Amino acid sequence: MAKEKPNMNVVFVGHVDAGKSTIIGRLLFDSGIVSEQEMVKLRQEAEKHGKAGFEFAFVMDKIKEERERGVTIDLSYRKILTQKYQVTIIDAPGHRDFVKNMITGASQADAAFLVISAVQGVEPQTIEHLWLLRTAGVKNVAVAINKMDAVNYQEDRFNKVKEDVSKLLKSVGYNPETTVFVACSGLKGDNIVKKSENLPWYKGPTIIEQFDQFPQPQLPTDLPLRMPVQDVYEITGIGTVPTGKIVSGIMKVGQKVIILPGRTGKGTEGEIKSIEMHHESLQEASAGDNVGVNIRGIGKKDIARGDVICDASKPAVVAEEFIATITVINHPTVIAVGYTPIFHVHTAQVPCRIVELIEKIDPRTGEVVEKNPQFLRNGDSARVKVVPQGNLCIETMKDNPMMARFSIRDAGSTVAAGVCNEITKKKN
Repeated sequence: MAKEKPNMNVVFVGHVDAGKSTIIGRLLFDSGIVSEQEMVKLRQEAEKHGKAGFEFAFVMDKIKEERERGVTIDLSYRKILTQKYQVTIIDAPGHRDFVKNMITGASQADAAFLVISAVQGVEPQTIEHLWLLRTAGVKNVAVAINKMDAVNYQEDRFNKVKEDVSKLLKSVGYNPETTVFVACSGLKGDNIVKKSENLPWYKGPTIIEQFDQFPQPQLPTDLPLRMPVQDVYEITGIGTVPTGKIVSGIMKVGQKVIILPGRTGKGTEGEIKSIEMHHESLQEASAGDNVGVNIRGIGKKDIARGDVICDASKPAVVAEEFIATITVINHPTVIAVGYTPIFHVHTAQVPCRIVELIEKIDPRTGEVVEKNPQFLRNGDSARVKVVPQGNLCIETMKDNPMMARFSIRDAGSTVAAGVCNEITKKKN
């Protein structure tokens, strides 16, 4: 079956009570993807759990449960057709381990909605969410100021929140002037799919209209095939099915691939037997597609989350060490040589040791401010040398930007973000 409209992956991020799930549920309901009957069932379910008004949030949670049972291949993503795109909404929000998931979600996104509650406004996590989007290379961000019903649809409250969020956007490197702010209410359905009468002062797009205002993703199909693995399922009658997003290149049935680093760090070779997307079999899929694949010669033991499916003739590298440029976002004290946090690169999570602080740089100009600094504090940018404490598949910004960005997490929060500049390859 031919693909009619270009794919657009949109991730929804925001504080846990900002109402992401409710907006997504409302979007699916008002655009007819979730039926009236399904909604009535969910409403009864919500009331039974003493959560009246949560029926829209339950739409995505239902998918989450499906995923935990491992029934579907399509990773709890839902598809919405807009005028211009086939939009895939990423990741059941409100996930227990939200940020970890969000890093993986953001690394698969072409655009993002940052959801802010009009009641709470900016929350401590808001800046972290923006940094993660920025590191993941999500250039196009729109802001949904949700729960406008809870502040009586007041324009001045909207403007106040918009002003606060604009300051944060600027500090992270997004331009608030060109960022769209949508005034909406997921619960009441204002400006999600339908224009609202309750917000006569608001002249901007609805959420669904904003999808079409995001620029069409430029897909790196000219680079070699890379597909970081998000999950691995065992499907009866098919076998082992790794799923994830192809971040670069083209994947074809019959293609020779290598799984890196794999269990040994040396990789395992195989051949693409079948490709499936949204329950349809494809002969080929390309950068930007979220797919499930079955690979001849690859069993459950050979592949795991964090591995990368590569073109066998042009494999990625497993790094002995690498040089990266990092920016410290939020560390309780200082970062010094010997620090060993978890690096999140594409879908991999590997502890890495910082073995050398090479130089501190001015993030705006890239000029060197200080050679071999003793330590790094919040706000500092620096070139550092890093040694992975496990097998890690990574590439440089020059070779493949999709495989070069990472975030650094420690004790449950994002400490720093960065990109890989040079790599020393592991010797087999």
